[in-house]
Amino acid sequence: MTFGVAAAWLVGCAAGVDRAEPVAIPFAPGACEVGVYQSADSFVTITRRGEGMRYTFNDGRTGNIGDGAQVECGEGVVQVDKSHIWQKRAMRVTNTEFESLGVRLAGQLIEPAEAGPNTPLVVLAHGSEELGWIEAVSYPYQFAGRGVSVFVYDKRGTGRSEGSYSQNFPQLADDLVAASFEAKRLAADRFGSFGLFGFSQGGWIVPLAAERAGADYIGIGYGLVVDILEEDASQVELELREAGYGDDVIAKAKEMTDVTARLAISGYSDGLEDLSALQTKYGDEDWFSLVRGGFSGIILGMSADDLGQNGIPMFDRLNIDWSIKPMDVLRDVNVPQLWVLAQNDREAPVSKTLEQLLALRGEGKDLKIFMFPDTDHGMWEYQQGSDGSRILTRVTDRYYDLLADWAGASLQPPYAMSEVK
Repeated sequence: MTFGVAAAWLVGCAAGVDRAEPVAIPFAPGACEVGVYQSADSFVTITRRGEGMRYTFNDGRTGNIGDGAQVECGEGVVQVDKSHIWQKRAMRVTNTEFESLGVRLAGQLIEPAEAGPNTPLVVLAHGSEELGWIEAVSYPYQFAGRGVSVFVYDKRGTGRSEGSYSQNFPQLADDLVAASFEAKRLAADRFGSFGLFGFSQGGWIVPLAAERAGADYIGIGYGLVVDILEEDASQVELELREAGYGDDVIAKAKEMTDVTARLAISGYSDGLEDLSALQTKYGDEDWFSLVRGGFSGIILGMSADDLGQNGIPMFDRLNIDWSIKPMDVLRDVNVPQLWVLAQNDREAPVSKTLEQLLALRGEGKDLKIFMFPDTDHGMWEYQQGSDGSRILTRVTDRYYDLLADWAGASLQPPYAMSEVK
């Protein structure tokens, strides 16, 4: 085997070791290990993705491990740009199982080796994806790499956890509360402040759990302060405006989403005749086939008879509670809140959410709001084609810094090009 030699930064693992010293060591390719790998002033996380592995730098640059990748794995190290070796940072990792509503959930506590009584501890609530988060996403390692202890768990029906996948927000909030108790139990005497962070759909769940979990603060990334029905209508409006349609078509689409909302919350019993009438009225117009939204596009593509008899199995299994009103929930949250919005979010359009957040602040709520320009859902930067399609390129710079600084009560704007609202 041929070995290359590169300059590596050996990272001190004991408390009180702040900087690394450069040492020349050999690099041999090897199997990837999940974790944080550090240079003198940067780090990269390695996580699993399906059958492969993925890297994410602390500044948001990301990609898959493989031939020609910017990052290569070795035993306990990674090689960056084929010339720099970064050593794996020591972390305290504790795997666990805990129970919520009779279901066994899998969790993992990741702590910096030097964690102590002043170390922030956060628990993460992930979005709607049917993906377990343990070892699979960069968020926990982005926090831990910045000195924040983090508890991550596979939500019910995903990854290593039992139960059925659900989008019932009160149920998922109960799970988040149970995860919070487990995180505090495992990290006893090694944490100070405690917070909850929710991303995408997790932005609906965290406020429901905040008080019961004993959170000192909450943070929301690319979440919404509208309900599921309003989200669907906002997505439809954005789709049509981006396709060049004006207020006349938007008004027609609003007729449609009013009906699809009634159908959704009634179990497809209220609005079937209106659905048929609107399909006949607008079905031949060019814009009609462009409607997607969260669920409206699927309903519009079905006959009233089929919908009434068979429903939509892919949605019906989600056990959605349509009664949640985010503004009412947030009015009951009495701890500081961070909201981070993606300006050009197609999945969670931000205009109404920003309006609602500013109204809550006007009512006296302690809210910090940051908006990153030229970003889509997930805080992704993108390249947009002439047809409007987008290729996601990287997570926007300083986003992860903002989250960790909020957990550490040390906000230091500006954060790249973000706007403080």
